[in-house]
Amino acid sequence: MSIAFLFPGQGSQSVGMLAELGRRHSLVVETFAEASEVLGFDLWQLAQHGPEAELNTTCSTQPAMLAAGVAVWRVWQQKGGESPAIMAGHSLGEYTALVCAGALTYSEAIGLVADRGRYMQDAVAPGEGAMAAILGLDDSRVIAICGQSAQGEEVAAVNFNSPGQVVIAGTAAAVQRAVELVKAGGAGRAILLPVSVPSHCALMREAARRLEQRLSTITVSAPVIPVVNNVDVRVETNPEAIRDALVRQLYCPVRWVETIEIISAQGFDTVVECGPGKVLAGLNRRIARDMTVFPVFDEDSLQNAIEK
Repeated sequence: MSIAFLFPGQGSQSVGMLAELGRRHSLVVETFAEASEVLGFDLWQLAQHGPEAELNTTCSTQPAMLAAGVAVWRVWQQKGGESPAIMAGHSLGEYTALVCAGALTYSEAIGLVADRGRYMQDAVAPGEGAMAAILGLDDSRVIAICGQSAQGEEVAAVNFNSPGQVVIAGTAAAVQRAVELVKAGGAGRAILLPVSVPSHCALMREAARRLEQRLSTITVSAPVIPVVNNVDVRVETNPEAIRDALVRQLYCPVRWVETIEIISAQGFDTVVECGPGKVLAGLNRRIARDMTVFPVFDEDSLQNAIEK
């Protein structure tokens, strides 16, 4: 049986995440300690005790989620879990996948994603950007609503998460107009998300420019396990192509539905979600119902996944 590994991104973090796994496996705390050395503050303390508002800031969330995914991956390997034949990560999770696949070193990636978070936060002033989840509408209808709502500003479909679930992002006023259009249309739902950074839209181009410069200082290797990227839904082995895809990912949509469809079409019917929460497992059930998904985030889920 060949398995696929998926790594979650921002939104799956929570205060106290991986607490039980950390008590049972010192490797978890050690993995966070490595990150803390790079960052200059105690990342495990923040992940376990908050404050929640600080954990949820983009420049803290990104290294915390990267550390969490790598920690679970390392425990999985230590326990003799089967190696996956393919990987993917949702947004920030793509960096986690690239670390676990050997394309990025962990310590360099921690510093990189912390900077990525800062670049994203700097690109749009607080309150000027927004994101909203649109539920129950076809992708084409969501894209059309964004076109109607822009009125010279920016709003776009940015996360194609599952059939009937699309996230939009842009300037706060344009996103609000789109939300009102969805509600007025009588079909579907629109939920403003509690974020300050409008990820994966054109407002992130300045952040992408800075990220491109930062990536030029990072060693990128050919991954030893294939990683399907977000922006092209393609496996890249050339380091420059990997860098380019990571830059474009900041202002281009996350094509998650297509990513799972590609993995499923290649015959993978068993998936491990490696990291806190069960967000990707929930999306998978709506994309590829025949796939068996094992979220791994505590001791019970780890043992269950390894045994089955």
